[in-house]
Amino acid sequence: MTPYSPISPDIDDLWEHRGALTRADRGARAVVVAAVDLLDSGDARVAVVDEQSDEVVVDERARRAILLSFQVMEMTEGTAGFRRRGWIPLKERLEGVRVVPGAIAVWGSYLAPGVMLLPSFVSIGSYVGSRSLVDTWATVGSGAQVGRDVHVAGGVGIGGIVEPPSAFPVVIEDDVFIGSRSVIVEGARVRRGAKLGAGVILTRSTHVFDAETGDELPRGEAPAWSVCVSSTRMKKFPGGEFGMPCLLVLRHLPEGSIHDKLALNEIIRDYGVAR
Repeated sequence: MTPYSPISPDIDDLWEHRGALTRADRGARAVVVAAVDLLDSGDARVAVVDEQSDEVVVDERARRAILLSFQVMEMTEGTAGFRRRGWIPLKERLEGVRVVPGAIAVWGSYLAPGVMLLPSFVSIGSYVGSRSLVDTWATVGSGAQVGRDVHVAGGVGIGGIVEPPSAFPVVIEDDVFIGSRSVIVEGARVRRGAKLGAGVILTRSTHVFDAETGDELPRGEAPAWSVCVSSTRMKKFPGGEFGMPCLLVLRHLPEGSIHDKLALNEIIRDYGVAR
């Protein structure tokens, strides 16, 4: 748990006795609502990157509050251009955010001023930093942390922490581009300035290789200021040799470089590095 959590320690007590909770328990619901309200306003976060250790630190109370919300919230109905029926209401705090018709953000998610949502889904406990774009049919899962100036392209799936409950949150740092139909799940981390090509699959256990040297890099991480694509590595099994998915780092970019879409497309499409 983070050294300091703005969320009440009452959440910990509810978690220990979660098997006995019901939707009729108004006291428990009040505690959970107060906790999720802090996530909704951005005053609490499921996870942050510690500046000194560079490690992702999870606020377990925040994660527990999200999971408890599905247990104690009452079913409600409503309309917002479509019929809605569920336990988690829609988000109401949208100051400075552009929401295109068809986009859905639920209560407990935080959207910083300057965020733009095309028809997409942003789940409870997620955090989206300023000037980031969540493109059409993309999903930002529960508890996922997305930094500033990030482009989550069309159809991208960013995993959440609800299933399984022990899942580690996905962290996408500032200045990242995630190509269309990519899947980033199971606590994977995309470091600052990384550019991921279309269709990348990245989990916390995904092997990562440097195309220039052949070196294996830390698993489950797209390196900072890099261009990455999905690839395969051959592995022997009793039944034969098969290709297993991996992440291939094609190029390391100068730190702080501006995303040039034409140059990026050339690198990704040609699977080569301009000299």
